[in-house]
Amino acid sequence: AAAFGVSRTRIRPVLVRLANEKVVTLTPNRGATIAEPSEQEAREVFEVRRMIEPLLVERFIARATAADIQMLKRSIQDEEAARKAGDMRRAIRLSGDFHLQIASHAGHQTLGGILRELVSRTSLILMAYSPPHSQAREDATACGCLEHRALVSAIHLRDAKEASRLMREHLLRLESQLHFSQMDEGAPDLMALFG
Repeated sequence: AAAFGVSRTRIRPVLVRLANEKVVTLTPNRGATIAEPSEQEAREVFEVRRMIEPLLVERFIARATAADIQMLKRSIQDEEAARKAGDMRRAIRLSGDFHLQIASHAGHQTLGGILRELVSRTSLILMAYSPPHSQAREDATACGCLEHRALVSAIHLRDAKEASRLMREHLLRLESQLHFSQMDEGAPDLMALFG
């Protein structure tokens, strides 16, 4: 509340929403904490994403305009700029936004809604289980940008089969880079993050 300059009353419904998305854990008389997904939960999130995102990218290709494809290219450029600036949190968020843009233009509201929750959880999983070394995180994000570029190329060519394959491989690679013997980096400074 202090970081955003709003009352606690305004924060409570946001925390409830984040708890429904399994990003925050609400404990009576103790407050809210960032959720700590287990290895099994993390693997399930990626498994479900591999089930639905190939279909979403195929539907996106069937409907995408030149402006939709340009929007994806701008998204990749923003992600690369965040990575170059060393802002890995923003790069992860922008990477998720890339996937959500595909979903929002795919014309499938139900799967798009499911993916929104999964992307939130994926961001948390990547923050928790990505390699702790900053260079490893930067390299992982760079690979993601390259894979997003390959995906956009397949979309531009209207090659649904190739785009579907690339999406599945991209999600598999992200999952393969997770390290479940996490090292606690300490609680983040919320004022620094949001202030």
